[in-house]
Amino acid sequence: MTTLKELCGGLPLNPLPPNRGRDPNVPHAPVRTPNLTAEEERLSLRNALRYFPPALHSTLAPEFAQELRQYGHIYMYRFCPSIRMRAYPIDEYPCQIRHAAAIMHMIMNNLDPAVAQFPQELVTYGGNGQVFSNWAQFRLVLHYLSTMSEEQTLVMYSGHPLGLFPSLPSSPRCVITNGMVIPNYSSRESYEKMFALGITMYGQMTAGSYCYIGPQGIVHGTLLTVLNAGRRYLGTSDLRGRVFVTSGLGGMSGAQAKAAVIAGCVGVIAEVDEAPLKKRHEQGWLMEITKDLDHCMQRIRQAKRSKMALSLGYHGNIVDLWERLWEEYERTGDLLVDLGSDQTSLHNPFSGGYYPVQLSFEQANQLMNSDPQRFRTVVHESLRRHIAAINKLSEEGMYFWDYGNAFLLEAKRAGAEVQKSGGGATEFKYPSYVQHIMGDIFSLGFGPFRWVCTSGNPSDLAETDDIATSVLEEISASVTERVRQQYSDNIRWIREAGKHNMVVGSQARILYSDQRGRVSIALAINKAVADGRVTAPVVISRDHHDVSGTDSPFRETSNIYDGSAFCADMAVQNVIGDAFRGATWVSLHNGGGVGWGEVINGGFGLVLDGSEEAGKRARTMLNWDVSNGVARRCWSGNSNAYETIQLTMEDQPHLRVTMPYHVQDEHILYNALH
Repeated sequence: MTTLKELCGGLPLNPLPPNRGRDPNVPHAPVRTPNLTAEEERLSLRNALRYFPPALHSTLAPEFAQELRQYGHIYMYRFCPSIRMRAYPIDEYPCQIRHAAAIMHMIMNNLDPAVAQFPQELVTYGGNGQVFSNWAQFRLVLHYLSTMSEEQTLVMYSGHPLGLFPSLPSSPRCVITNGMVIPNYSSRESYEKMFALGITMYGQMTAGSYCYIGPQGIVHGTLLTVLNAGRRYLGTSDLRGRVFVTSGLGGMSGAQAKAAVIAGCVGVIAEVDEAPLKKRHEQGWLMEITKDLDHCMQRIRQAKRSKMALSLGYHGNIVDLWERLWEEYERTGDLLVDLGSDQTSLHNPFSGGYYPVQLSFEQANQLMNSDPQRFRTVVHESLRRHIAAINKLSEEGMYFWDYGNAFLLEAKRAGAEVQKSGGGATEFKYPSYVQHIMGDIFSLGFGPFRWVCTSGNPSDLAETDDIATSVLEEISASVTERVRQQYSDNIRWIREAGKHNMVVGSQARILYSDQRGRVSIALAINKAVADGRVTAPVVISRDHHDVSGTDSPFRETSNIYDGSAFCADMAVQNVIGDAFRGATWVSLHNGGGVGWGEVINGGFGLVLDGSEEAGKRARTMLNWDVSNGVARRCWSGNSNAYETIQLTMEDQPHLRVTMPYHVQDEHILYNALH
């Protein structure tokens, strides 16, 4: 078993570690089909061998070539370490500076088999959300972090560690870019080739930025989405006896089962892959599993009658489930579903993100590799059936929304009936959850704020939970009713998070907070570290899916209607601003959530070590990290953002935002143009 000290020693070359190949006991990523030419295969192999001295090329080249042809990518399985991959307590990492050890803690959490979707392929979630492109990169990064000083910055190019470069103590210790491809070449086809060549990487959001905290990271957002959907569509916060149908129990979507139970409703989640079903059931996140649609309908009826909270995993295709729900309605007149959505990984529809109803799971995996074009056709046929069933149920009173996974976008491309009559480029028949359910909270400055206790001690997490609850309760006394409702939901979440066994991997917590709440919580936690009430530094971060972090016209910025939804200035400016305002590390990504070429997003990590400097950084950086997006949303015409940024300027004398004047008489435009 490798030790942390050995792991940080760089690439093991003399002797080479044994090539154990792929571990049959963990799930593996689908085979990729980059369709490389013979010259491109040679280039891929040449690129991979750059990490090793020439004396080893004759040994490594044949096995790398086999990986490329067998799996569509060179993962370098030989260099996958034998150490138990998890987030070790920060003091166990052999580093010169604690900020580097904190980054190591976060990286190893992303690759923990309890957390990661395909750990040996370095995929954390979403089917292709890479932490690194290969295991040589992982080992080199840990080596650089173990040796770096406070006057160096590690530069990361799409998984590749370019090296340690001189910088200032105030600079970020790590700067990450993932998938930064010239726009005209940012297509799916180009990506498959570039990834196979080892020159770029799809980092999703928090996979390639080292900030994933397990499915808890999306449980809270899903919970708030379901609660707010009930308020908007059903007119109630009481979801007992209400049925929410969706799909996916993988890295991110696995949160849906837990969120449904916390919300009090009946959650029915279809999943074609048995591995994540068993994983969520063993973790206690999924209460029941069935392969039988008759039994599924029976349990829905029983749970509705008794108003019990239930998470039921259907081991089968979501299209079959939707079609059976329609058949039940036709046969009995019972509409067994109130709310519906989808979390299949349709940002990656042809490489394992979506499994068509016409094929079994095994048949689909085979066809996507043997005949990619035929597989694409079958996926499109399945999506048309998928939407047809949803459309019929919606016409009878079921409320459906897009969860920002490119479901409606891909359905439109497949020719399904999803276009909104008279709608704009980002509008479909069904709203995205940002447009109808969660978008306005971004305009209020609320978004997914999170922290990780690097001691690994559950008592530190409990202490920070108490701190966050106290802070939000105190702030709640002096805010508007609309903001108070959001705080109330989050206070309820924090109080119940412990009993719902939310932690998978690192000792982490997430909540949705606005600017004032984030700054106040960060400063209070930093003080607790200084006082010793929290025993080790705490990393604060957020999902890139946030107020300012992401420009995504079909998700985060889908409710921006001034024509700038396809512009990415906000996300890029946000990363730059976080970097020089105190972040410990920053990242900027192409893709994430909706897919490659569809979104630009970024994030940060900031270590709270109890120092006065850490508090100053947190205050300065977090204020910018929220105000940037609120100001942009204000300029686009959002009235909630206008009010929020006005109040923020009153509180911060140095903040001055350009405010819009709105056209009050539309006839002026008509007359000027005619």
